[in-house]
Amino acid sequence: MTIQTQAQPSAKGLATPKPRSPQKLDSPGPMRVSSQPSIPLANYVATECKVQVSNLHAGFGKSEILQGITLPILAKQVTAIIGPSGCGKSTFIRCLNRMHEVVPNAWAQGTVALDGVNILERRVDPVLVRRRIGMVFQKPNPFPTMSVRDNVLAGLRLNSLGSESADDTVERRLRQVALWDEVKDGLGRSGMSLSGGQQQRLCIARALAMEPEVLLMDEPCSALDPIATARVEELIHGLRKEYTIAIVTHNMQQAARVADTTAFFYMGTLVEYGDTDTLFTRPKERRTEEYITGRFG
Repeated sequence: MTIQTQAQPSAKGLATPKPRSPQKLDSPGPMRVSSQPSIPLANYVATECKVQVSNLHAGFGKSEILQGITLPILAKQVTAIIGPSGCGKSTFIRCLNRMHEVVPNAWAQGTVALDGVNILERRVDPVLVRRRIGMVFQKPNPFPTMSVRDNVLAGLRLNSLGSESADDTVERRLRQVALWDEVKDGLGRSGMSLSGGQQQRLCIARALAMEPEVLLMDEPCSALDPIATARVEELIHGLRKEYTIAIVTHNMQQAARVADTTAFFYMGTLVEYGDTDTLFTRPKERRTEEYITGRFG
């Protein structure tokens, strides 16, 4: 059974009530054919694939960063994206919720199908996409003028959302990221007063308050100490029961610890994708083995 990659007529809450014309992206010029290996997508039935990326090209102006990426993001699993600096990992993950296009001269072409709907289509509202696909960035970024409590509620208030009481939402989300017991007596203090690891968990709680289905993490532990990193990794293990997670990391040990599947990127192409244990112990591609063993990168 093959994975569905074409957008369906119904956008399932992603399309705007009336079609609008978003900012026109600069033309990328002629596309180059990727030399990446074919991925056995038929191994995954459609119900297992939450986001199906097919032939994704992206870049800035005339520069092409991603050269035809095809990759499944499996439902309620953790997918790690690894590879050397500059290989397109962050560009890829930012394409998954259309954050890439907010950068001047950025463009993206191909298919990023969320539950069968291509979110790159013009009829799809990127704001609605980002409600369903949340993101946590490399550096913790709590809003500096807001309290811990208000940081959790920020996205809900901005979008006029929320069906339960604010206090219940704050407690539930902070408990979900194992932060409630540490901050419950200081919800009114600035989010910036927390430690780095606590700030990152607060940002994750803020993302989860929007009730996303997919959570993207772009090197979420790169600015954290080992103890804080371990807390975030423990959190990821718990969140995989409810959310589909894609994480960019330079730490291969971290990928091995938290990810169910791993994709190795190199110079804008997907070199290898598969089960994490298999990829790290029995890689099929020579470049994958060389990167994992530290021969380059």
